[in-house]
Amino acid sequence: MYLDTASSEPLHPAAREAFLAALDRGYADPRRLHASARDARLILDNAREAVAEALGVRRDEVSFTSSGTDAVHRGLLGLTRPGAEVAHAAVEHSAVLHALAWRDAPARQLRVDRQGRVDLSDLGATEVVALQHANHEVGTIQPVAEVRDRTVFMDACASMGRLPLPEGWSVAAGSAHKWGGPAGVGVLLVRKGSPWRNPFPADDRVDERVSGFEDVPAVLAAAAALQAVVAERDEVNARQHALVDRIRAAVAQIPDTEVVGDPVDRLPHLVTCSFLYVDGEAIVDALNRRGFEVASGSACTASTLEPSHVLAAMGALTHGNIRVSLTRGATEADVDAFCAAVPEVVAELRRDAGL
Repeated sequence: MYLDTASSEPLHPAAREAFLAALDRGYADPRRLHASARDARLILDNAREAVAEALGVRRDEVSFTSSGTDAVHRGLLGLTRPGAEVAHAAVEHSAVLHALAWRDAPARQLRVDRQGRVDLSDLGATEVVALQHANHEVGTIQPVAEVRDRTVFMDACASMGRLPLPEGWSVAAGSAHKWGGPAGVGVLLVRKGSPWRNPFPADDRVDERVSGFEDVPAVLAAAAALQAVVAERDEVNARQHALVDRIRAAVAQIPDTEVVGDPVDRLPHLVTCSFLYVDGEAIVDALNRRGFEVASGSACTASTLEPSHVLAAMGALTHGNIRVSLTRGATEADVDAFCAAVPEVVAELRRDAGL
């Protein structure tokens, strides 16, 4: 049972169909004037129109990048002036933190509460704020609209397609493989009139905001998946929200366990739990042997299971944690099976540790 869609969602059937259909028509350079190039350009333009419609933005505000990380870097760095301070929540994704470190300029870290929601009282005079729409590890939704008096970069990689975009942002980033599109496609949204400038060397592409040759079939597949996900969002979200509530309630019954993140104002499909006296890697391995695939450690350093800076900023347990994120097709039977396995796994690991 795959329970790690916050890392990458399985390919949506709509994406597969669109990708295969575009393979034979989307190979040419969209900048050229011959017939094959015009086919590729038409596919690219249609994909941009579909994404704009699904997200409620203008078509000329949509760009396709090589990944969500690329969209984050371009989006954030393009809003900042040399040497100017940028404020960011302490729980931002590492892609944001790495971009700010590379920039080598002042950064103001904003505290979060026990649920992972940012405290905006310390913004000061900072003009640019980096604030994710929803946290990638614990699911808590951030008050982006409350910062509308600043220039806001919004990392929406965890939420794009799953939730309607809030108001108040100037530039936003998304990642197609998080909503069921193919990997290798990011979405950069730049609001008309925002002070964004390309922070990297220019490239003579169709879209001056990005670099490199567009993967036209993959872009169309990403757009098709996004349209499908948005169309089914209300039904899927309601079902997933109820299933995650079941997981939260069941795991909370295990002694010395903390269920983190806002229980209500959150991503519908995701929950993180921390278990005292248990190693996160051991939980992942034990659950995997029982057929349940979950994540542990920081969402972006799960291969090394380093302590999560998100949980640390929240004041939550930073060891023995697992992140569970549901597929579109997850059922009550799937969740009940998982909820039955977790207490047994935790008890076994604690017993083996002599606790």
